[in-house]
This record gives sequence, structure tokens and C-alpha cells, in this order.
Amino acid sequence: MQLTYVFSELGNGLRRNISMTVAVITTIFVSLTLVGLGLLLNKQADLIEKYWGDRLQITVFMCAPSSPEANCIEGKANDAQKASVVAVLDGNAEVKNYRFETSEEAFSKFRSLYENKEGETSRAVLESVSATDFPESYWVTLKDPQKFQGVKSEVLGLKGVSEVRDLRDVLKPLYTIISGLQFGAIGVAAFLVIAAILQVGNTIRLAALARRREIGIMRLVGASSWYIQLPFLLEALFAALIGVAIASLAIVGFMAVVIYGVLGDSTIVPWVGWGDSVGVMMVIGMLGVAMTLVPTLLLTRKYLQV
Repeated sequence: MQLTYVFSELGNGLRRNISMTVAVITTIFVSLTLVGLGLLLNKQADLIEKYWGDRLQITVFMCAPSSPEANCIEGKANDAQKASVVAVLDGNAEVKNYRFETSEEAFSKFRSLYENKEGETSRAVLESVSATDFPESYWVTLKDPQKFQGVKSEVLGLKGVSEVRDLRDVLKPLYTIISGLQFGAIGVAAFLVIAAILQVGNTIRLAALARRREIGIMRLVGASSWYIQLPFLLEALFAALIGVAIASLAIVGFMAVVIYGVLGDSTIVPWVGWGDSVGVMMVIGMLGVAMTLVPTLLLTRKYLQV
């Protein structure tokens, strides 16, 4: 096989179809970047779920003097009612441990949020409440954070219990946002991947039509299909590698600027790291090569039959 001819045809093909090649590279770059971001968001969602899953608690709020719930018609929870809650928590196999928080401790936590804020509103809020306005509570940690319904249903029906709050309700908006971004990125990326495959096919068709005289002559002199197809495959591989390289640089830039730059100081949740980004770049690398070489192999068999 004369490699000189193959690489010569590769250069000629790129020059003839430079605009189409640039369009293919751009589409591959955008689609693979979105695929990579979608994979990183998926990994981030898993990290958040695992991180908070180990820390998710349910909070059992006892009745305060001003609680309006039906269980609180007797006013503030008494010692007997608190003892019944303790008995349930001690006897439930799903409970890992729990702690009791007094009204004074709850008020102290509330006050710490407002006392460092300036303005009349903050001062008015602090002056309008006292420790007696805050209910006593039990903060319960479960052995398996996913198995909380049993404890919740047992405790919620007890007298003296005003509310049982699950931290999942607090974190639900965060999960919703991440899921929306995740599926949005993957959906748009899937659309662009299809567009890139169609552009590859269109490029191959135009290249084959432009070289149909040469292909016919090569067929007449007994050139093999692989010998004819190889320049087309190399063109597709060239576009794929450039697109993958630019997409990988975009992922690196996202990690450096957003994750380690903007979010690096945040300790609310663990963030994806360089190891995760390397794994994503390997995936988009394989996907980029596959989405160009596979349609090229299939389409050249059709358009090179002259």
C-alpha cells in the first residue's frame, strides 16, 4: 500500500472540504463538551447524594406553648410525652443515635444567624422572639438514611409531637436543579451527537462525489476497498481527534475556573475532582472516535460503489 498516496489524498480531501471539516469539528466539540458536562453533573449528583445521605437526619419537634397542631392542644410537651418519644427512638432498630436540643439551644442558633446582621429588621426579629417560642427537638440519625418512613410514622402520631421534618425536603430543590441541568445537558448533547453523525455522512458523500472519477479508475486497476476507504477514514479521524481535543480543553477549563476557582472554597458538599474529569475525557474521546469512524465505514461502502 502506497502510504504517500493515502496521505496525499488526506491532504487534498481536507483542502476540498475545509468548511465541512470545520463544521464537523465544531459540532463534535460542542456535543462532546455537553456530554462531558452532563457526565460531570451526574457524578456530582452522586457525590451530593452520598455525602448528604450519610448526614441526613429527621428532626422531631415537640410542642411549644404556641404550637397550633392538633397534637399540641395541651400546650408545651411534658416530661411523659418526651419520654414516650425517647422510648420509640430507643426501641426502633432503624435509629443509629439521637440528641436532644433544648429551646434555649434552638434560640441560640437562631440568634447567631441574626445578631451579626445589620439593620432594623434584624434587630426587630431578635426583639420579637424568645427562647420559649422555640420548640424542643430530637435530632435523629438513622443507620440507613433511606429507611426513615418507619421512624417518622411512629413518632408523628405521638402526643406532644408537633412536626417531624426530613432534611430531604430542604435538599429537594438542590436535587431538582442538578437533575434538570444533568438531563438538559445530556438531551442537548444527544441531539448534537446525531447532528455530528449526519454531518460526517454529508461530508463523506460530498467527498466521494468529488472523487468519483479517481475512485472509478482505482476500481478498474484493482484497488481494494480498504485502500480507497482509508483516506476517508483518516479525514474522519482527524476531525474527531481535533474535536475531542478541544472538548477536553473545555472540560479542563471548566474544572479549573468553575470547580477549583469559583467553588473550590465551598465546603457545603464535595465537588468532582481531576480524577473524575480524566474519566469523562476518556469517555468523550472514545465516543468522538466512534461517532465519526462508524458512520464513515458504513457510508463509504455505499458511496464508493462506482
